[in-house]
Amino acid sequence: MSSVSPESSVPEKSLPAVRLRVPTEEDAYAWHRVFDDPEVMEFHGGRAAEVSVYEELTARQRKHDAEHGFCLWTMLDEDDEVIGFTGAQPWPLDDWGPVGEIEIGWRLARTHWGRGYATAAARTTLTRVRAAGVPQVVAMVHPGNARSVAVTERLGMTLSRTYPSQRLGVDALCFRLGLGG
Repeated sequence: MSSVSPESSVPEKSLPAVRLRVPTEEDAYAWHRVFDDPEVMEFHGGRAAEVSVYEELTARQRKHDAEHGFCLWTMLDEDDEVIGFTGAQPWPLDDWGPVGEIEIGWRLARTHWGRGYATAAARTTLTRVRAAGVPQVVAMVHPGNARSVAVTERLGMTLSRTYPSQRLGVDALCFRLGLGG
C-alpha cells in the first residue's frame, strides 16, 4: 500500500520520472521562462531575475558540478522539457543563515506543481550528494511555502532552527537531514 502525504495527493510509489542534468548555457533562458511567473516566485522576491542572473547561475553550477560532483541541476520531465531546477550547493550567503553548510533546494514550474516532481528530484539530489561524501544537508524554506515544507517532510528532514531574514521579512525555516556515512 502506498502512503499519501497530507500536503499532496501524489502517492509516494507513483512519483513521476524526472531527469536531472548539469545546466547548459541554454538553460539560463529556460529557467528564466519557467520562473517568469509570480506564483512560482512568490517566496523568491516575487518575479524572475534578469536573464543575465540565470546565465551567471548556470555557469557557476557547471563549475561546481565539475569540482564537487553536485550542483543545482536542470530538472526535466518525461518529455525532456525543462521544468525547473533542483540540487545542492554551499549556502550562498555569508551574512545570515546556515553559513558553511550544503543546502538542497528546488524550484518548479507551476504547471508541474502537486505531481511529485520536486520530491522525486530532491530524492535523486540526496542520493547524489551522499555519493559525493556530503554528511548532511539543510533546506532553507520561507515559512509560508507549504509546498516546500511538505517536500522537506517527505524527505525526512526535520526543522532544526530558524534564521531571521531581513530580505524575506520573516524567520526562515532551516530543515536538516543527516545522510549517514
